[in-house]
Amino acid sequence: MGAGAVAVLAVIAAFGGALALLAGVHGLRQVRRVQRTGVCVPALVKQPPGRGADEPVRPRPLLQFVTDDDRVVEVVCPVAPTRRRPLADGDRVLLRYDPADPRTVVVQDRERLGLERAFITGGGIVLLLSLTVLATASVAYGR
Repeated sequence: MGAGAVAVLAVIAAFGGALALLAGVHGLRQVRRVQRTGVCVPALVKQPPGRGADEPVRPRPLLQFVTDDDRVVEVVCPVAPTRRRPLADGDRVLLRYDPADPRTVVVQDRERLGLERAFITGGGIVLLLSLTVLATASVAYGR
């Protein structure tokens, strides 16, 4: 494979790694911001209406809550229920919402910051590896 082809592949991989890294950083900052400045309210868990018996995966539940200015807001839960921590119809959870945009919510004790950190770590590794390949290819081909 020529130097040009290696360089193009390395640049594409670097772009993908940088994109994953930025997505993780943005998600982590959003969660931290809502945790710090958001309003804490109880929310009701509601199961969305099913589309039929042949649906293999259940969609994420809806969260219904009342904002400080007495608006009723219903949003899709930002985290999926797990076997260990299910979200059954009628359950109550605490969440924090952004007063400027009540659709931006963080469910307390279900933040899943590990996913954001995984994006940051994986993106950083891909970015560094692709830059290493690019530097090695340029030295090997004398450019």
